Formats: sequence, C-alpha cells, structure tokens
Amino acid sequence: MNAYGALAASYDRLTNDVDYEAVIGFAHEILAQEGLQPRTVADLACGTGSTTRILAQRGYQVVAVDLSEEMLIQAYDKCADLDNQPAFIHQSLQELKLLRGVDMAVCFLDSLDYILNPDDCKEAIRRVYKALNPGGIFIFDVNTPEKLQAMDGQVFLDEDDDVYCVWRGEFDSKTNICSYGMDLFQRQGEVWQRSFEEHQEYAYSAQQLKSFLKQAGFTSVRVYADGVLCDPREGEQRIYFKARKGKIK
Repeated sequence: MNAYGALAASYDRLTNDVDYEAVIGFAHEILAQEGLQPRTVADLACGTGSTTRILAQRGYQVVAVDLSEEMLIQAYDKCADLDNQPAFIHQSLQELKLLRGVDMAVCFLDSLDYILNPDDCKEAIRRVYKALNPGGIFIFDVNTPEKLQAMDGQVFLDEDDDVYCVWRGEFDSKTNICSYGMDLFQRQGEVWQRSFEEHQEYAYSAQQLKSFLKQAGFTSVRVYADGVLCDPREGEQRIYFKARKGKIK
C-alpha cells in the first residue's frame, strides 16, 4: 500500500500534537527578515491541508500539491468552508508544474525526505525554482540524518479511541534510508480494520540540500535551527531552509 493511503483518514488524529500555527508563524518570521509580503503560495506536499487552511485564512492565494489522492481528499474537505478557496493539484514534486508562478513555495514536515532518490530530489528543487516568480522564496524543513539514524530499532505507539498505530524504525546506512513499518488499526463501527503501510525517508545532509538549491539557481540560501532564526545546533532533529530566486535585472 502506498504511504498515506489508509493513514490519510486518521492522520490528523495521530498528529494532533503538531503545532501548525507555529510552523506558519516561523515562515512568517523568515518572510519578515527577508522583507517579503507574498500574495501567492504553493503548499507542496500539503497532506491533509492543515497548513493550506491556515495560509488561506491569512489571505494568501494558495495552490496545494500532493502525491496522495487520499490526503488531497482530506485537504479539500478541510478547506471546503473557506471563502478563500485553495486550488488542489495531484502531482509529485519532481513533476511539479504550476499553471502560474507563485511568490512563495513551502514544503513542511520533512516531506522532501520522502523523495528517496537524490536525483529526483534535485529535480524537485529545480521544479520549485521554475515555479517561483522572480524574487520568490522557498521555505522547507527536513529531518536531520542524526534523527533518522537514531530511529533505528525504535518502536513507537500512537493511539486514540478510534485509532491504534504501532510503527518500527530501521535505518540502512548503505542506502541512507530510514524505513518505518506502520501497523494501523482503525475502528469501523463495531469492528477494527487492520492495514499496513511502509514509510521511507532519505537522510539528506544540509550540505547536500544546499548544493541542490544552488545548482537549481537559488541564492541567499540559509539553514535554520528548528523554529528559531539562528544556525542549527549540535544534535538538531529538524532544520529549516530558505532560498531566494533572483529578480530579473
């Protein structure tokens, strides 16, 4: 089963500890530091649309992109009551092609890590660059290699009244990929339905991603600690990037 197939319906309940307002708030701190006020935004790998909804509520014209049809359905439903309706596109990031340029692209919650082939990741970043208007900004985060390596052999449990999820991490140093198998039990009336998904993330280094960004044409590349406008600290679990597309002279 594809990642986020069966999980899509229960994703929000299992990630209710994620502070999406804080994620968008940190992006706004970066924008303020850059002196930018974008109007159009591409929410890449938008998932169930939590960040999409916040961005639309804040007045942005949003186009939300995701590879999972199941997650896009959740995102569409989540935003259905908004007056400022986002547009939704079913695409992989390495095949990203927007009808119009945007002022900002964001990609949160380590979504780039799900691109397991570095060449595909490089192509996705090139596509983001092409999708941005001149002077546009790309903001994203990834899990650090240290975090993904430390997941090897770990077992985690998430549950609420209607969902029970057990996942086990395994890091392969040869492929540089962290895999975690998820046994998911979801209540369906009086019975529980069991499904299994395997999620995988590639452990990209900051240097590797900076190289991809610069090769795509981005300038003013900066790496931040998790939610803080300073350089990453030793043992950082998540890091943020910002990169700018130069203006036409």
